[in-house]
Amino acid sequence: MKRYIVIVMLALMVAGCVSEDGNYTSEGLQDSNPDISVNDAGDSQGEVNGTAEKESSYEASGYCYHVVDGDTIDVEGVGRIRLVGVNTPERGEPGYREATDFVKSMCLGRTVQLDIDDAKRNDKYGRVLAVVYVDGVNLNRELLRRGYAEVMYIPPSEFNPYGWT
Repeated sequence: MKRYIVIVMLALMVAGCVSEDGNYTSEGLQDSNPDISVNDAGDSQGEVNGTAEKESSYEASGYCYHVVDGDTIDVEGVGRIRLVGVNTPERGEPGYREATDFVKSMCLGRTVQLDIDDAKRNDKYGRVLAVVYVDGVNLNRELLRRGYAEVMYIPPSEFNPYGWT
């Protein structure tokens, strides 16, 4: 049922009858995008090669100069980042090397964009909680999709990782 509503809303948005926030309008959308979808968490996102691309501006970005493990990276100018909503194996556990190598291949030596968790900015270790984007690809989601991570939802959080799977 949700998908049907999303399809109808999308069709109305493309036709210029509904604004992106779901309100009816008589004005057409200036920059309508037929690739916009709404995931189960209610976030407006575009699809790029089957992965979500955030359309709003990111809260921070910087050069990833170190990958600690599959769910923790260091970003120049921001600090240590904990990928919110996911948990990868720890050192010595099966899958640790694969998850870490995947994150290295995606972001080490590259500029990453961060959507920092507005509900809880830092974890108990002081790491910044964020969704990490590399060239528009939601890295947190990709870790789940490829089986390198499991969902780890700890409220409060503005993100619903169950909508990424």
